[in-house]
Amino acid sequence: MVDNTVLSRVSSTAMKPSTSMDSSEHKKTRSKLKKLLTGRPTLQTVKDKGYIKDQVFGCALSSLCQRENTTVPNFVKMCIDNVENNGLSVDGLYRVSGNLAVIQKLRFAVNHGKFKQKGKENEKVNLSDGKWEDIHVTTGALKMFFRELPEPLFTYNLFHDFVSHRVQSIKELVRQLPKPNHDTMQALFKHLRKVIDYGEENRMTTQSVAIVFGPTLLRPETETWNMAVHMVYQNQIVELILLEYESIFGR
Repeated sequence: MVDNTVLSRVSSTAMKPSTSMDSSEHKKTRSKLKKLLTGRPTLQTVKDKGYIKDQVFGCALSSLCQRENTTVPNFVKMCIDNVENNGLSVDGLYRVSGNLAVIQKLRFAVNHGKFKQKGKENEKVNLSDGKWEDIHVTTGALKMFFRELPEPLFTYNLFHDFVSHRVQSIKELVRQLPKPNHDTMQALFKHLRKVIDYGEENRMTTQSVAIVFGPTLLRPETETWNMAVHMVYQNQIVELILLEYESIFGR
């Protein structure tokens, strides 16, 4: 029989190279991981190479406009154009909800840089395409865009000033808004006035448009117990600006 001591020595000797190999492999793995981590590109580098695109929905208005070199986001202009060209006479415009699943698909496409922009050849989303043909999808997506702004179109710092409104003070407050907010607001309210002009066909009055857009465009930074009171003011302010558009923005 083989001595147990001999077997133990053989076993111990046989294991040493394996242990050494394991240690060597660990060192190689750690070295590779270190190189991978230290060599990781920055977020901006990845964006510059086109692997990650800045989104449109949920982006700060000023950042989006700066990126697009405009003062009114391209998506907002695209939606307004589509509604004015194809949907002003549609019953319940902006009041009727579009198919949420389709709106989310449009949102996804826009966020991934696949919407139509002037001067670009690789246009992939055109609101005239059949899959977006329901005008309520366009209006729903536009409302969603404004709801998802990190800060509403009527900025937080001016909320309480807008609430204690008079026509002249509203005009001055609008002038105090950052230029992207001011210009986007002017474009939107000019559009909504056209919607109201077709009220006999689409059954949207100044008041009904204000009810739809009040909470979407104007909200306090912190919700309080008087939310119902705020909602009344939100609607009234939007209605007032619609009625006094020329006085506030000029023609």
